[in-house]
Amino acid sequence: MTKYLHTMIRVSDPAATIAFFELIGVKQVRRYDNEAARFTLYFLAAPGGEGVAEVELTHNWDENGYGGGRNFGHLAYGVDD
Repeated sequence: MTKYLHTMIRVSDPAATIAFFELIGVKQVRRYDNEAARFTLYFLAAPGGEGVAEVELTHNWDENGYGGGRNFGHLAYGVDD
């Protein structure tokens, strides 16, 4: 069975991006900081969508802006094998 997990986008301003999603009822459900690799992952979901259909925001601490569509990261699916 295939299950949709999340869509990842890279962001330069996590606070502003999270504030935007909150306007449409999507809230942060968890966060992961990786100091060694210098990035933070924020996972957001609509009420009841936790672990079902999430948005992953990736903030690379040292990025200098995204151009040419470089802010889209991936679609994640879980599979049985």
